[in-house]
Amino acid sequence: MASDNALGEFLKARRGRVPPSRANPPAVGRRRVAGLRRDELAGLAGISEPYLTRLEQGIDRHPSPQVLRALARALELDADASAYLLALAAPDPVRPPETEVGADVHRLLDMWAGTPAYTRNRRFDVLGANKWARALAPMYEPGHNLAREVFLRPEAHRLFPDWQQIAAQTAAALRAESDPRDPRTARLVAELEADEDFRRLWALHDARPARDELKRFVHPVVGELALRRQALTVGGAEHQVIIVYQATPGSPSESALARLI
Repeated sequence: MASDNALGEFLKARRGRVPPSRANPPAVGRRRVAGLRRDELAGLAGISEPYLTRLEQGIDRHPSPQVLRALARALELDADASAYLLALAAPDPVRPPETEVGADVHRLLDMWAGTPAYTRNRRFDVLGANKWARALAPMYEPGHNLAREVFLRPEAHRLFPDWQQIAAQTAAALRAESDPRDPRTARLVAELEADEDFRRLWALHDARPARDELKRFVHPVVGELALRRQALTVGGAEHQVIIVYQATPGSPSESALARLI
């Protein structure tokens, strides 16, 4: 089932990560709960404890932006997690992720000769890919789900030498970009929770969209590649992203890319 209280779950999880020393006055001695107590967070945010209780229990689901910003400060959320908190409280209707891309996007992907590129939706389903992306890794074949590939396929551990980092990024990006109210997203999360690493990372409630960064691969034929990932939005298609991998000109990775096809 889709999450029925995503806002409350997020607040409780992040409250448990704030050191008790941040309370006012700072908490000392033995405690029965990790992080801040509910009354301590309410005091830091300048709201009443009964109101915070209603938020965490899902009785009140749409607090004002002012309350959300106060909670974000008290919870010491970064910009990405604060944006996620605001999105959780928005009364927008559930919008299922797109499952198709237009012909123009497919042509664009194919125009990047020698450059792996694919497009995905906010549930991390691969919707289209050029031949260089498919040669880089089978997980980029259209129809695959990237979160499922990272956590449930042993091949991902061999493909990514920095698998632990990739796994943390994938879980945080899936949380930040997907809609927890979407039933298909909820079923995907339930499937991924069969994996111990995913359960641990998902319980952290980290929320960070995909970023442009360096990513390392170990290809079974051409060896190790260090590629710069760039994420581009698709105009006219909400929550679709094009991911492009580029090698530094003149680098061994550029030569390895040339040998992919």
